[in-house]
Amino acid sequence: MDEPNIDNSEEEQKILADEGEEGEKKSSTPAQALPYPNQLYLLPLNRRPFFPGMAAPVVIEPGSFYEVLKIVAKTDHKCLGLFLTEKEDVNIYKIGISDLHRVGVVARILRIIPMEGGGAQVVLNMEKRVTIEKSVKSKYLYANVKYHDDTPLEHLSRELKAYSISIITTIKELLKLNPLFKEELQIFLGHSDFTEPGRLADFAVALTTASREELQDVLETFDIEKRIDKALLLLKKELDISKLQSTINQRIEATISKTQREFFLREQLKAIKKELGMEKDDKTMEAEKFEDRLKKRVVPDEVMKVIREEMDKLSTLEVQSAEYGVCRNYIDWLTSVPWGMYSKETHDIGKAEKVLEQDHYGLKDIKERILEFIGVGKLTGGVKGSIICLVGPPGVGKTSIGKSVARALNRKFYRFSVGGMRDEAEIKGHRRTYIGAMPGKMIQALKYSQTMNPVIMLDEVDKMGASYHGDPASALLEVLDPEQNKDFLDHYLDVPCDLSNVLFIVTANVLDTIPEPLKDRMEMLRLSGYIQAEKVEIAWKYLIPRNRKNMGLKAGDVVFTKGAIAQIINGYAREAGVRTLENNIKKILRKVAVKLAKSKEGKKTKAGKATITEKNLATYLGKPIFTSDRYYKVNPVGVATGLAWTSMGGATLYIEAVKYPAEKTEMKLTGQAGEVMKESAQIAWTYVQSHVDRYSPGTPFFEKSQIHIHIPEGATPKDGPSAGITMVTSLLSLLLNQPIRDNLGMTGELTLTGKVLPIGGLKEKLIAARRSQLNVLIFPKENLRDYDELPDYLKKGLEVHFVDYYDEVFKIAFPREGHHHAETKTSVARKKTRRAASS
Repeated sequence: MDEPNIDNSEEEQKILADEGEEGEKKSSTPAQALPYPNQLYLLPLNRRPFFPGMAAPVVIEPGSFYEVLKIVAKTDHKCLGLFLTEKEDVNIYKIGISDLHRVGVVARILRIIPMEGGGAQVVLNMEKRVTIEKSVKSKYLYANVKYHDDTPLEHLSRELKAYSISIITTIKELLKLNPLFKEELQIFLGHSDFTEPGRLADFAVALTTASREELQDVLETFDIEKRIDKALLLLKKELDISKLQSTINQRIEATISKTQREFFLREQLKAIKKELGMEKDDKTMEAEKFEDRLKKRVVPDEVMKVIREEMDKLSTLEVQSAEYGVCRNYIDWLTSVPWGMYSKETHDIGKAEKVLEQDHYGLKDIKERILEFIGVGKLTGGVKGSIICLVGPPGVGKTSIGKSVARALNRKFYRFSVGGMRDEAEIKGHRRTYIGAMPGKMIQALKYSQTMNPVIMLDEVDKMGASYHGDPASALLEVLDPEQNKDFLDHYLDVPCDLSNVLFIVTANVLDTIPEPLKDRMEMLRLSGYIQAEKVEIAWKYLIPRNRKNMGLKAGDVVFTKGAIAQIINGYAREAGVRTLENNIKKILRKVAVKLAKSKEGKKTKAGKATITEKNLATYLGKPIFTSDRYYKVNPVGVATGLAWTSMGGATLYIEAVKYPAEKTEMKLTGQAGEVMKESAQIAWTYVQSHVDRYSPGTPFFEKSQIHIHIPEGATPKDGPSAGITMVTSLLSLLLNQPIRDNLGMTGELTLTGKVLPIGGLKEKLIAARRSQLNVLIFPKENLRDYDELPDYLKKGLEVHFVDYYDEVFKIAFPREGHHHAETKTSVARKKTRRAASS
């Protein structure tokens, strides 16, 4: 059985049953003429009690209370009692009379309106207070009751009159704040008179939103003076709440009204200005902005035709349409490209040389090539058609050289990195059919620089990727080809754009990963790195002053000795560039800055000048990371020192060989060698085995021994053919049981016949040798031309040998054995001559 919904909200008090409605049942005798019964059926109320003098509709759903309603409807008096439950949240089907308050009201049924689906809506008239005397045994809530009438007053006392006037005055104030009370008042006036203080008190309490307990307390107050006092108190509380609510509503409405008012005024002002010609709408303003841009540009006819067509299209579109935004953005980009706008170049070679010297130390060959480049531009009227690729390890100044070139030429500079780029649309733009489409980096560079002849630097071109989106390296082929880029077509703009006046500078660490067609379009300039003397000067002239200024230090606050700088380079920063060196200098300067800041906070005497020397360097940087590149001061038997090239610059490479007894003579190679290096080891093994009698006559070739060749720093991958002669020298040292000459470094590729082939990265390897204090070097003879191009300060103090065959290497690496080997060859030749003569 569903729980009945007894709806006694005050708002429904105004609902009265219409006359003549179907299913309604009326009492045939006037209610006032019928006596009240001594026993009543009781109807429990959950929310709030009713008061005498009220008329209210109550909805009763099918169930036990609906059965009570039918029983009462058949009686002549048609009365039932309405009582509030002791607890609000209680199941009214499971309560007894003891769960009800003792005082309620007697209500007479005025009208019953059946509802669809069962149940009925009952209009009740609350007539007087009633108390439960005694429960009567019944299936339903049924009890003996006692009725209470208000004592009639012939003359109102002054106090009651004052209470009545106060209540009426308060009700009037409530009417101003809440118009809904007006309807309640009209209903009350139809049933009562304000001359009855008791009825007035009941009506006033019924208007409030007081709690069920407060209302029940008033209902149980039979004394009129006490009742009207309590009623006035509750009414005053209600007035205060209504005033607060009104204040909040007014505040909110004022804010909303102000915003609306400002909006309407703005719209009116906009309309007035538009009528007077003082202001234009958004579409007109956009069109004028585009026209102003075009006046400052020399737009090619083909491009201008597209712009005019798009502007005509834009003028027909509504601002709110989606296509308007697409069309507007397209015209914005078309007019943002600096058509016909060029930076005024300066081809002053003296100024360019001065700029390059200011920004960089050393790099003589690079500076000469850039000056040649500018000189040609001066004669031809402009630098165009060249793409320079700066190749070198990190931190050698590739990016800063690009900035210096732009400054020397008085051109705008724009840099972006293509490292990790996987989508060719980054270069050539997205097609306009895509949401959020935009031009590629080339057009963005032109818009940013606002000139058609900027210097554009493409960083990390050797680290580009490829994916299903396309290959950006292939997209760069058109950009970096002087014959094609004069009609470069961006997918977004879809009009030709001349990039032939742009100076492209490309940077890379290695050339191996750059596609050959792309390499073919670029002129390679190698930056090999710096030797210690160059690094000391760079730190002294550039790094220390710049970072000292950045950290708020003055020249007198910190001083570096050149010995300390040299120690930083040797012990902490041995890479080819100067980035690690700069980071260590920053670390020292930060520590000095902290000491200086602490001394100022403590208001002590001024901190003294910090002098960085070799002795106190460890207090700033800790223990040195590097002690020496050389594992061996004196090479043991079987160890040879080679020279290698890496993306980080040159490095020394040790080849170690040992032998141990075994049934089968064979070689094992470890040290994470690549495929090419493994082949070099096989060639070295075969060469020594086939020429063992030449270099060590009468010595068996590692009979019943296994040879283990290892390349230290096994975690580092190694590859390349230039360790060929180093591996042969290591094996011969083991075979002869004789150590190799001290301070000797070598590099060169070896063939099976003993021919020494040229290698790459000569300058880097030479720098690595100087850093490791190797003063005797062996290079392939065909690298002599590369050596001759090196500056004299790199060659100073070195004993360099250029060899064509391995025999020459053997003489240098093993001086005594080499002399004996020469004598042996002479004696063999003499014997052959004698035999020939005798025959």
